[in-house]
Amino acid sequence: MKTPDWVKHAVFYQIYPDRFARGAGMVHERGLRFQPWGADPAEQGYQGGDLYGVIDKLDYLKTLGVNALYLNPIFSSASNHRYHTFDYLQVDPLLGGNDALRALLEQAHHRGIKVILDGVFNHASRGFWAFHHILENGGDSPYVDWFMINDWPLRPYHSDETQPPNYEAWWNLPALPKFNIKNPGVRDYLLKVARFWLEFGIDGWRLDVPEEIDDVPFWQAFRRVVKEVNPQAYICGEIWGHAGDWLQGDRFDATMNYTFAWSAMSFIGAASLRRDYIKEHMPLTPLSVSEYRQVVERMLSWYSDEVNQAQLNLLDSHDTARALWIMGEDKPSLALCVLLQMTMPGAPCIYYGDEVGVSGADDPYCREAYPWHEPALQDHALLTTYQSLTRLRHAHPVLRLGSVSFIEADNPELLIFKRELGADKALVVVNRTRELQTVNLPAAEYQNYMQEWPATHSSGAIGNQRRLTLAPQQGVVLVLAPHLFDETLYPGLTKVAAEGNKIKGAGEH
Repeated sequence: MKTPDWVKHAVFYQIYPDRFARGAGMVHERGLRFQPWGADPAEQGYQGGDLYGVIDKLDYLKTLGVNALYLNPIFSSASNHRYHTFDYLQVDPLLGGNDALRALLEQAHHRGIKVILDGVFNHASRGFWAFHHILENGGDSPYVDWFMINDWPLRPYHSDETQPPNYEAWWNLPALPKFNIKNPGVRDYLLKVARFWLEFGIDGWRLDVPEEIDDVPFWQAFRRVVKEVNPQAYICGEIWGHAGDWLQGDRFDATMNYTFAWSAMSFIGAASLRRDYIKEHMPLTPLSVSEYRQVVERMLSWYSDEVNQAQLNLLDSHDTARALWIMGEDKPSLALCVLLQMTMPGAPCIYYGDEVGVSGADDPYCREAYPWHEPALQDHALLTTYQSLTRLRHAHPVLRLGSVSFIEADNPELLIFKRELGADKALVVVNRTRELQTVNLPAAEYQNYMQEWPATHSSGAIGNQRRLTLAPQQGVVLVLAPHLFDETLYPGLTKVAAEGNKIKGAGEH
């Protein structure tokens, strides 16, 4: 099993295109009408974000530490989320069309930023050309076996719980007819789509509800096509739990790691979790230090290091409430969760706007517009924290590739784990409590560790112990013999000498 090397060093940023940014270079046909930017997302209309808007914000994303983008669906669709695809070979004109994607890929790649797209291959839309052909021709359509028809005439618009669609549809939603993957024409078409966009220049696929396509040979063929075009292309499946069978080298490289998400929030946000938020596959309930350790150790034991380092470690997404909302608007808890994202194995993924404090309940409220139009709604202190943590991850390979082991200490309230990569070592200490906490570490082992994050900290020696003092809801990252780094890459970094409280500037080594 070999996963793409670049993913192990990536910090992803997930973008919901209609709600991220309107591009200055976007020219729409005359006569179109969009909702105002920042309108209530429950209205489900179009607010006019496009791919040129993403291009305009690439430099902002670079300063955030992002070097990979995951875009929610961008193909032609009659829904703002675009999971109702009607043309898989055309970027939605409202997003700028194929030319806009080509421009985005050129500008992103120029900045060293990869781009993966959302592939929705389990179902299409009732506007998809082959399904439309069936609607017009009934059983006489040559495409009748591309879908699974149960009765005639079809009910694409007049279905409800008592009279469900008379064709197979995702969650019985008439707008989403399921493909008949057993049909060789359907398989050929979907594999052609996968190949087309990889040859166009994208860097991989995130695959929507792949478990609903219960067809191992199809996914094996999908992987062969993807890796034939680009052996370093990333294949990430939306599987919310254990996915062992999918990650054996013949299908996916990784999954969206929702286990990381719910366990981090359940541990860090234990005191502030919303008890009224119930989400399938996300058992959000307070976890103790030992319980959290057990979840993480089990999660890491599921897969090889090669897979764990490529997992997409998210906190929230378009399919969940915002992490900040889930944790009761507790920003220090959000920051500590991001610390775990940046110091544990797997590629961190930031959902657009989280870095400035965007909050909201489950779909559709988690799909609001990025508040470019309201600077007062942007938490710049939180943004600075995100930036410092992504810089920390980029600065130290041990935080991306090192092994993980949990440390027993004299303070059971603290989570402590070590990353090791050859001679490089990092120690992460997390105080999720609302009280000051101290921990004593053996000086013989930890006296030469120097603090890399945050910039200021209380550290001292007591006998043969090194004592760390952590403020409420604070984390500390110590690194042994860190490599020299470029100050332009990691400005303002300070180190704390292990022997006391002397703070040294980033240029002093």
